[in-house]
Amino acid sequence: MAPAAFSGGPGGPRQRMPVSPFPENALSAALMSLLRSSLLVGLGTVASRVLGFARDILFAQVLGAGPVADAFLAAFRLPNLVRRVVAEGGLNPALVPALGRLEPGEAARVAGDVTIVFALLLLGLVALVEIAAGPVALLLAPGLSGQEGAAELAALYTRLAFPTVLGVTLASVGAAFLNMRRRYGAATLAPLAVNGGLILALLALERLSLPPEREAAFLAAASSAAGLIQLAAIAAALARGDRPVRFRRPVPSPALKGLLLAGLPALLASGAMQLFVLAGTQIASFWPSGVSWLYYAERVVQLPLGLMAALAGSVLLPELASRHREGGTEALREAQDRALGLALLLALPAAAALAVLAGPIAAVLFRRGAFDAADAQGTALVLMGLSAGLPFATAGKVLSQTLFARGALRGTLLAALAGLAATAAAGAVLGRLLGMGGIALGISLGCLAHALALVLLLRRAGLWRPGPGLRARALRIVPATATMALGLAAALALAPEPGPVGLAALCGGGLALYAAAAWLAGAVGREDLALAVKKP
Repeated sequence: MAPAAFSGGPGGPRQRMPVSPFPENALSAALMSLLRSSLLVGLGTVASRVLGFARDILFAQVLGAGPVADAFLAAFRLPNLVRRVVAEGGLNPALVPALGRLEPGEAARVAGDVTIVFALLLLGLVALVEIAAGPVALLLAPGLSGQEGAAELAALYTRLAFPTVLGVTLASVGAAFLNMRRRYGAATLAPLAVNGGLILALLALERLSLPPEREAAFLAAASSAAGLIQLAAIAAALARGDRPVRFRRPVPSPALKGLLLAGLPALLASGAMQLFVLAGTQIASFWPSGVSWLYYAERVVQLPLGLMAALAGSVLLPELASRHREGGTEALREAQDRALGLALLLALPAAAALAVLAGPIAAVLFRRGAFDAADAQGTALVLMGLSAGLPFATAGKVLSQTLFARGALRGTLLAALAGLAATAAAGAVLGRLLGMGGIALGISLGCLAHALALVLLLRRAGLWRPGPGLRARALRIVPATATMALGLAAALALAPEPGPVGLAALCGGGLALYAAAAWLAGAVGREDLALAVKKP
């Protein structure tokens, strides 16, 4: 029951007046805390994506988009998939709600048990992949079997790159513990070590004269070393905490068993988009340079999507879990609506801009060295197809957090599997009809199916009832996005092949135009700006 207050005049009867468990000032303070934490996580994610762009630009320059690049990127896909999922809080849906229900001492002990068990399981998984690298590589990209020597190279690169899974997954477990304590700094900045280490490796390769096959092998090994560096950074942050994780011989307990059983579904459900891209990669491997084109295009799309995913997994989920524990259904829905509005505010213009500027983006970012004009055109075509699914993928990231907060991992896993099935079916059919662009559209349709499945699950749980504020904001974002897209198209018609400075000007001008249009349309109001800068 909600607490009550007493009121009444002097000498008169005192009546009980209901008091909301979420008073307006408390909710505003929580939202301000959410925004401030989101800013920190967002800045760290942007920094990681910028480093990722620099890494991929160097990948394209050194490896291009030929058979060696396809073999390396196919082998890099699985560890990179794990790295992205766990770096974006993929284990948080299993760890945060469960550990949050325990008292601090018990949570520290269970956290230590979880870390040790995960370490043992990961060591076994890495050993298994090292032994069966050949079949694993063909599973990831079956089309490489038709290219001479590509399958063998993919197996070699898989053996060298897969050990990074051990480091980044354990680092993610530690990051989840830090997020529970509202310590977002180290958890946000530690993943920079992976991209930073690979950039240093790529710069070192420029001073060497190695054949492409050996350059790719060097990079695969460097990625594993970078994953261990990330783990060391998280371990150091945990050691400085006031409530350190307590390590001991793991003791079976209901909490430990529940976490282990929930871990795999949480990873699969959190990495829905990555699974869709993995299915697209399997289909794309039958097209020459298809794996490379899809990889580079997807990396561009990951900039806005990864930002929202990191905010959802690291910041939004703990807030929603807190709302669920305290029984505030209305507050939970309000937080979901606000996050969804923010997601649409970012995703719709990003999708439109990527579709309009796909050609210049691919040319400016990747066309150099071994990456030629045909590769840039192929990457641009895939980028246009993927941009159509960006709003649905972003909405799926937000909507899934409410189900995660309620512990509904089974439902979110089923939604991810529905999207995966839609991706495989649509990608196979559209790939035959439209080539690589059709495969990209198939991935976008998978994102749409995933988002619709999540809406259905939320509706059944009584948690899908968008408020008038969300509906009004969505209707105002659309004309602002259209205004920006028309402006970019007009500018691109005047300068169809911009260089780096021209592309930066187009991006900056498009952002300014969208901001102005969103303000005039009412998609962003004074209350949003006041809430962002107001001190608690």
